[in-house]
Amino acid sequence: MSYTGPGFEPPQPRRSRRGPLTVALAALVPGALLGWAVYAAVGGSGGDEGSGSTAASASAPPSASASASASSGTPSPAPSAGSEDEKPSAPAAASGPLKGKVVVIDPGHNPENFKHTAEINRQVDIGTNRKECDTTGTSTNDGYAEADFTLDVAHRMRTLLEKQGATVKLTQDGDRPFGPCVDERARIGNKAEADAVVSIHADGSGTGNRGFHVILPGAVDAGAADTRAIVEPSDDLGTRIAGNFVRVTGSAPSNYVGGGTGLVTRKDLGGLNLSTVPKVFIECGNMRDSKDAALLTSGAWRQKAAQGISDGIVSFLRG
Repeated sequence: MSYTGPGFEPPQPRRSRRGPLTVALAALVPGALLGWAVYAAVGGSGGDEGSGSTAASASAPPSASASASASSGTPSPAPSAGSEDEKPSAPAAASGPLKGKVVVIDPGHNPENFKHTAEINRQVDIGTNRKECDTTGTSTNDGYAEADFTLDVAHRMRTLLEKQGATVKLTQDGDRPFGPCVDERARIGNKAEADAVVSIHADGSGTGNRGFHVILPGAVDAGAADTRAIVEPSDDLGTRIAGNFVRVTGSAPSNYVGGGTGLVTRKDLGGLNLSTVPKVFIECGNMRDSKDAALLTSGAWRQKAAQGISDGIVSFLRG
């Protein structure tokens, strides 16, 4: 997500009570400790929506043809329906450890947002104030759009989570001309009575800024926003996602926001402020850094990212 131009949301200070991610993981994410321990042992220093970086942030409009440049590794579309003479088989009943659980995946932005600037610049109420409906998001220097990245990862996550028995809903699936707006994204999760919601993003910060970070909701009670009931479970969800993301992808926490923890708390994001169910954002890396961009444009790495995030969700829902 880009932090300059329409939709810019300045970072909020992290809560000082938060300790290093290693401590939180030791208590909450036993399955992720090995990956984190290896990272720490080799001297990795933390250091990245939702971002918190304003000094070094940069944005670039996504190219209309950007999607295809990094589409390798995208899961194949579902098989086409059989002939009219064939009777379609009934869908298999959901089974698995997440049976009965509802997960909402929010692919950040929309590949067509850049064609609808008037609509996405419309102001909406986010509880604490009003801000733009949405933004175009950012892109790599070669034109691979954040909106294409987020949708690809969301599809991969849906497949993984449905195999676990979860009911999975997307806030958008490339099936609308723009948006949805940030307030509607929150309402989709609320209406679904989701057990967990994760908003997928990639950052648009400066060269040399690398790594992922998970954004947690701060305690907000203003206007239509009241996050007090979801702060604690969202913190748990985000910590588990961060630990599993490290374990599966091998990526380090951001070296430019979060103080090395991979966790950032914010009170200025409508998607979090208006949520009434546990929700976090994850910035999977920085699209404007060449090394991170090489990961984000790799289908194999996107599969790892989807696995890491999904494993964190599974851990939260079963924990």
